[in-house]
Amino acid sequence: MTIFPDTLCVNGTVHRIKRLVQEGAQVCPPGIESDVIDFLTQWYGPENTITVHTSGSTGPPKAIFLKKTFVAQSAMRTLEFFELKPGQRILLCLPLRYIAGKLMVVRALLGGLDLCTAEPSGGFAFLSQCRDTPFRFAAMVPNQVTKLLAYPERFEALEALLIGGSALPATLETALQTVPTACFASYGMTETATHIALRRINGPDTSDIFHCLGDISVGLSPKGSLTIEMPGLDQSAPLVTNDLAELIDSATFRILGRADNVIISGGIKYFPEIIEKKLEKAIEYPFFIGSLPDETLGHCMVLVIETMPDKLFEKKVAQLFEQYLDRYERPKKIVFKKPFKRTETGKIIRQL
Repeated sequence: MTIFPDTLCVNGTVHRIKRLVQEGAQVCPPGIESDVIDFLTQWYGPENTITVHTSGSTGPPKAIFLKKTFVAQSAMRTLEFFELKPGQRILLCLPLRYIAGKLMVVRALLGGLDLCTAEPSGGFAFLSQCRDTPFRFAAMVPNQVTKLLAYPERFEALEALLIGGSALPATLETALQTVPTACFASYGMTETATHIALRRINGPDTSDIFHCLGDISVGLSPKGSLTIEMPGLDQSAPLVTNDLAELIDSATFRILGRADNVIISGGIKYFPEIIEKKLEKAIEYPFFIGSLPDETLGHCMVLVIETMPDKLFEKKVAQLFEQYLDRYERPKKIVFKKPFKRTETGKIIRQL
């Protein structure tokens, strides 16, 4: 199969790639369709790589160069897992600046799919008109899915939904249990050309365990970080991630949290993401667990919450600590901070 087909179907119309690139950019107004054409220019360009950028949640965004054949392999794994067939409609509603949006275009190219576009920041009202002709597949970030949940009937227009870009809040995962769409959480990164593993969020196969796709395998580094081996990865040794994991076997795993978020307080190692999971259903505002220097403990854990200071609310949260957390997991202080800084994909930047 060629990774450079001659045509692409966009919003129900089949276009010749050459003409689309030559003329489309001249007549297409700024927006997601124009961004698709810009990416096609890069994909069909003379270089054997494409340039992508990291999200910037743990440091300044950086440029990464991925081989087009490697990106195509990632697209093929998704096509095979979701059993996507030529002519089926998929929904592109992610920014083309990042790898997740680019991969939707590549999947459409390689799978002969109808790439339907929607502005990423929109409210998806058009889905109400598509319930009789649902999209076979879509990918979103958690913030978009939260917006969609305000109108649950719109999920009837989506057969399968891939959710990635940031950790999935427990409240969101609970809310998705009642929707008809088959929802999947993804694990991956820019360096792996999006997801290398998926887990089912709802339905009979719901699981907290990620399952690797295709011929991808995982392991653990001496420090407990997940390592990834996959064909086409441009390095001789396995890719060592910043995510601490529990390994079930070489193809399945659980994520415990990011290594650079770990807090050592009083000589004990704490995983903020695990503590946050315990509190997510009880605290209505966005928050994260951080730390501050402490003369006795080295560092003490603090709850950083996105709202204005409120003494009554502070007392309520302190009671929630006692209800949901073990004694040594309880933050020593509550820090009010509004607004949080976020990346363009909605990830909270954990800065005090």
